[in-house]
Amino acid sequence: MIAVFRPCILLLALAVLASALLLGSARAADPLPALQLQPGSTTVSGLSSGAYMAVQLHIANSQSIAGAGVVAGGPYRCAEGSVIIALNRCMDTAMGKPDAEALLRQTQALAAAGHIDSLDGLAGDRLYLFSGSEDETVTRPVMDAALEFYREAGVPEPNIAYVTDIAAGHGFLVEDAENACHVSETPFINDCDYDQARAILNQFYGPLEPAIAPDESRLFAFDQVEFLPDPQSHGMAENGFVYIPEVCAEGAPGPACRLHVAFAGCRQTPADIGDLYPRSTGYNRWAESNRLVILYPQSSVSPDNPLGCWDWWGYDDPDHLIKRGRQMAAVAAMAERLGVPFAAAEAPAFCEKHESRNWLHWANDRAELCGWVALCAVGSGEPLGYAYGSATLYESPQGNFLTTACGS
Repeated sequence: MIAVFRPCILLLALAVLASALLLGSARAADPLPALQLQPGSTTVSGLSSGAYMAVQLHIANSQSIAGAGVVAGGPYRCAEGSVIIALNRCMDTAMGKPDAEALLRQTQALAAAGHIDSLDGLAGDRLYLFSGSEDETVTRPVMDAALEFYREAGVPEPNIAYVTDIAAGHGFLVEDAENACHVSETPFINDCDYDQARAILNQFYGPLEPAIAPDESRLFAFDQVEFLPDPQSHGMAENGFVYIPEVCAEGAPGPACRLHVAFAGCRQTPADIGDLYPRSTGYNRWAESNRLVILYPQSSVSPDNPLGCWDWWGYDDPDHLIKRGRQMAAVAAMAERLGVPFAAAEAPAFCEKHESRNWLHWANDRAELCGWVALCAVGSGEPLGYAYGSATLYESPQGNFLTTACGS
C-alpha cells in the first residue's frame, strides 16, 4: 500500500504530518487484559504493509505461529533495508522480481545466528495468499515470490491456498463496503462479494462454525505504550484494538480460545479510519462463533513514516525483521499478555566477531561486491558500504556474515 509513497506524494504527506500526528494522539486506553489462550494455534494476517508485517512476525516466530494470511504482500526480507527496493522490487517490479531463493538463504542465516526461529517450524503451517488481478500497487510477481519463498522454506503444498482469480484492486475484501471491488483507494476495504476474513480463518481453523453478529461492546481499545514507549516515534499508535468474545474472557468455562493477529496496511491507522478495520473486515463475527481472540495492533505516522505503514523496509529500526525489532517485540509482548508467549531467540552454536576495514573484509572473503563499488556481507548480503569504510561482522554459522550480533 505504499505505492502512494512516491516522491511527489511523499512531499504532500509530509506537509500534513503535523495535523495527522495531532489526530492520531489519543487518551491512553485500558491495559491489554491477561487471558489464557491455546498455545500452538496462533495465526497472523495482514494487508499490504500489514501483510509484510505478518510475514515478518510469522517467519521470525515460526515455532510459535501456525499460519499466515498474506493479502498483497511479499516474501520475508524483500526490501533488504531499502525503500528504493521496497518500491521497485517489492511492490512493482521495475528492478525485477524478488529473488526468493536468495532471500531464503539470507533468512536461513538469520535463523542460524539465533535472530529468528529455525525455519523447521514452518513444516506444519498453513498459508493463505491473495493477489487481486486489478491490484497495481503490489503486483502479482511479488506475490508469486512470496509463494516461492514459503514453498522453498518448507511449507507443504497442500497447506497453501493461493487466490488470484478475483478482479480486486488493492484492499481487504468483504461482502459489503463503499469501495467497488476493483478500486485501490482509501479506506482500502473493497466490496467484492467475498468474505476474505472467513477464507483466511477457514484456511487456518476450518471448518468454521457459522458466523454470528459480533458483540460491538467486546471490541476494546488498549494501551500500546506499555509495549513500546513513545510508540508514535516508532511507527505505532498509542492505542490498539482487541476483540474478545465473552466466552474467551478471563475465567470463562470451556476450551481455551485461540489468537489471531490482524495487521491493517498504510493509511489505515486510527487517525485515518478510526476503528473501521477491526469493525468492518469481518474477523469479529467469525471470532464470536469460533472462540477466537482477534488482536489488532495499530500503526501510526512518524517522522520517517508519514503514511502510517508498518516497518518492513527499516524506516525506524535496522532490526525490524528479527525478534528484537521494536515493533516485532511489541507485538510479541502483546501476545504474551494474552497468554501465548512466543519462543525466545536461541543462542547460535558458532559465533565469531570480525572488526575491520571493509576492504580487509573483502580480502578475507567476508565481503563481496554487490554493486558498482559497494560491498555486502558474504552469506547475509547485508550492505556494508564502500571499501574505504569499516564494519563489525559476526560470523554465524561459519562462512556466513551478518552486521548484527549473534543471538542478541
